[in-house]
Amino acid sequence: MNRRGFLAGAAALAPAAAFAAGLRPGIAGDGGADAGTLRTAAAARGLVYGAATSTDQLRDDDFARALVREAAMIVPEYEMKRGVVEAVRGRRDFSRPDALAAFAAAHGLALRGHPLIWHKRNPDWIGGALEEADLTGFVSEMVGRYRGRVHSWDVVNEAIDPSAPGHLRRTAWLANFGPSYIDRAFHAARQADPAALLVYNDWGCELGAPDNDRFRAATLDFLEGLLKRGAPVDAYGMQGHLGLQGAQVDQAKLRAFADAVRAMGLRILVTEHDVDDDGGPADIAARDRMVADASRRFLDVMLDSRGTIAVLTWGLTDRYLDAPGWKQRLEGWTPRRLPLDAALARKPMWRQMRAALAASPAARRGG
Repeated sequence: MNRRGFLAGAAALAPAAAFAAGLRPGIAGDGGADAGTLRTAAAARGLVYGAATSTDQLRDDDFARALVREAAMIVPEYEMKRGVVEAVRGRRDFSRPDALAAFAAAHGLALRGHPLIWHKRNPDWIGGALEEADLTGFVSEMVGRYRGRVHSWDVVNEAIDPSAPGHLRRTAWLANFGPSYIDRAFHAARQADPAALLVYNDWGCELGAPDNDRFRAATLDFLEGLLKRGAPVDAYGMQGHLGLQGAQVDQAKLRAFADAVRAMGLRILVTEHDVDDDGGPADIAARDRMVADASRRFLDVMLDSRGTIAVLTWGLTDRYLDAPGWKQRLEGWTPRRLPLDAALARKPMWRQMRAALAASPAARRGG
């Protein structure tokens, strides 16, 4: 980035930097990672560990310290979603993503962008007729605003539906622009920031059921098509949402899929990992063991692939999670799906994640 671009970007983020600094007095210079954190375990193997967070959570000083200690990268939980940034058509408000970008810069954290084009969390007006400015114009403005500050972008999120014609999910984007909306979004992102890693992000390939087999096949066809058409996709984002009920990880199938993605020359990021403990035993110790074991079985495969460069969890702590339903809330159910508990103590999932990171191969492709 040239000096003019840097100064312009710094000026744009200055108000947010002041706002973000005000959220957590004393955090700067306070949270350096110690030798026993997820971020240091990942870094020792050429990987990055990160977590989703929000500006609301960062008002909690104890949490902010834990985040800076454990994570080397953050991704916005909701701040970059279209319904937040552009609730009214043509009026784009970047104050919340600006605040996250300022927090990341102030604490030496990498930042992911999520998501640019998605079928959910959109304002109501996106259900109508759309223009090019609503697609590539938005991508260009968002990516360009944070040029040089974002490690990777989830350019298109969850576009695949194996049961739909052409394996593409029926969305307002598809209805207005046809299948080319995907390629156009990637090209706009590349033009806006040539250095950022451009990611296609999705779920459905993690588990071993027949539906997952079909999702894996559709995903590989989708990625091959993008590459053949010259779309500038650099990586595949595997969300990594798991659960204690239903289908589980089939390590052989997952390994074959990761190998196939890597063989295309794409890198892999685990972007939203968590383990839904709904339906697990009421005994917390037993449930924690099950969650940790599920995470470890998944990460052992993903981290064994030398194409994998990062692991992010969809949150760091159970502190901000709600019980999944009214019955569980009445029973005092406490969700246990992330590495730290509500008191920010490390759980068995944290320990198994750290062990999986430590056991992974050291040589990695640069991110």
